[in-house]
Amino acid sequence: MKKGLIALIIIGVIAFGLYRWGVGFNNKAVELEADAKTAWSNVESSYQRRNDLIGNLVKTVQGAADFERGTLTDVIEARAKATSTTIDAGNLTPQNMEAFQQAQSGLTGALSKLMVVVERYPELKANQNFLELQSQLEGTENRINVARDRFNEKVNLYDVHTSKFPGKLLAGMFGFEEMARYSADPGSQNAPDVDFDFQ
Repeated sequence: MKKGLIALIIIGVIAFGLYRWGVGFNNKAVELEADAKTAWSNVESSYQRRNDLIGNLVKTVQGAADFERGTLTDVIEARAKATSTTIDAGNLTPQNMEAFQQAQSGLTGALSKLMVVVERYPELKANQNFLELQSQLEGTENRINVARDRFNEKVNLYDVHTSKFPGKLLAGMFGFEEMARYSADPGSQNAPDVDFDFQ
């Protein structure tokens, strides 16, 4: 009887230890996942700020009567696509991240083309409103970069926590899956070719 009681106590202590370990792992994973989702919200917020500024920039550029309409249309269409492509923070799959990145890259490309074309319009380059918007856009691009880096840092903490042994065993049981990171656009490691010949 005494041996049975000791065995029961040992089993109870082991069970309690496993329970505490599981609860600790789960709570930490929930916290890290929430931090990553908040960081993603900050990425989207930075992109939203850029989209808002681009809307104002387009209105300013439209004031130049002979401005290339095709370039402006490209920016307007890319902005519409970028604002319609969003990801729920709870659904950060690689496929959703890729679609989001493609939409944002399309807008970045159209905006870059717009800025090159603006060089042909001295009245726009002298417009104070345009210059202010251009400056704010540059600052916003920096914010976007910082927000993406912070998001990737938070995702890394979460992924390490849920991927290391023995936590990986619990991650599957509790439904924690690897999160997708924000990666560089394909070809972004190559310097772009810029043609400043406007003749």
